[in-house]
Amino acid sequence: MTGEAAARAAEWRCAGLRWDRTGPALAWQHPLRGRRTSPLSPGRPLAFTTGARRSCVGVRRGDRHTPCPTAAEVPVTAASAQCADCARLDRSYSVAADTRTDDPRPYDVYLAWFGPGLTKVGITAAEREGVRLLEQAALSFTLLGRGPLMAARRAEAVLGAALGVPDRIPYAAKRGGRLAPPPPRERATELATLYGRARELPGWPESLEALPCAPVHHDEIFGLGRIRSLDGVVALAPGSTVAGTVEAVAGPDVHLRTADGRMPLLDARRLAGWALSAAAPGSAMTAEVQPLPAPATEPERLF
Repeated sequence: MTGEAAARAAEWRCAGLRWDRTGPALAWQHPLRGRRTSPLSPGRPLAFTTGARRSCVGVRRGDRHTPCPTAAEVPVTAASAQCADCARLDRSYSVAADTRTDDPRPYDVYLAWFGPGLTKVGITAAEREGVRLLEQAALSFTLLGRGPLMAARRAEAVLGAALGVPDRIPYAAKRGGRLAPPPPRERATELATLYGRARELPGWPESLEALPCAPVHHDEIFGLGRIRSLDGVVALAPGSTVAGTVEAVAGPDVHLRTADGRMPLLDARRLAGWALSAAAPGSAMTAEVQPLPAPATEPERLF
């Protein structure tokens, strides 16, 4: 590693947004000082300026972090904050990439609701207790069954083939579903109907334990009632200042309110990899706020 690359690697850098059952937080990574988080509670001021470049965040598996050996630069518009080599290493032993089929943990099959007519099927490790649904910005969800990884994968495939339920929803469609969503009871009814159709399908693996339909709603933890508009998405670039108040957080999206009353969206997937310096509260927003992309143009990506 060159002296310049070593200096860049020695900075605190944003590692993206992390969820647990208590709420969202920004994660920070330093090669010598380790890792820390900053909670993103509603009403919290957020003001920072980006550094000179966006760098690869390396590979994290559990509590172990492997820095990128070259501190490679990552495009500012990329949804992933990993260079090609680190991304390849990360996916070499991944449930999502079907390269970890020997995982002995039990997995849950779920139905996730993002908006009217926007329901997907997916799987998540049972030990995560629904955190994956917070990461994906599901407004509501219900579990279908629990069992070995490959049985859960088969059930996911059965739903996709027989009922046409997708395994991903475009991010732009998810964002639109947050504006004035129907009340939880209506979402629960839609989930229950699809749950009933799913449970009647033949071909369910015998090793998959059926779970009752018990919809969970994320209105409060996301702060849906505080989302009044979607006034574009923040486009980060070197030396950009972002300033506002956190109004709501759903999945990787931080909904801000700026001093002039706008509500732009900060995509924390694109925040990862930047070294950030504090800006004064009330600073002017110099980062460009671009129109939100149409639903068909931005497929969902794992983060």
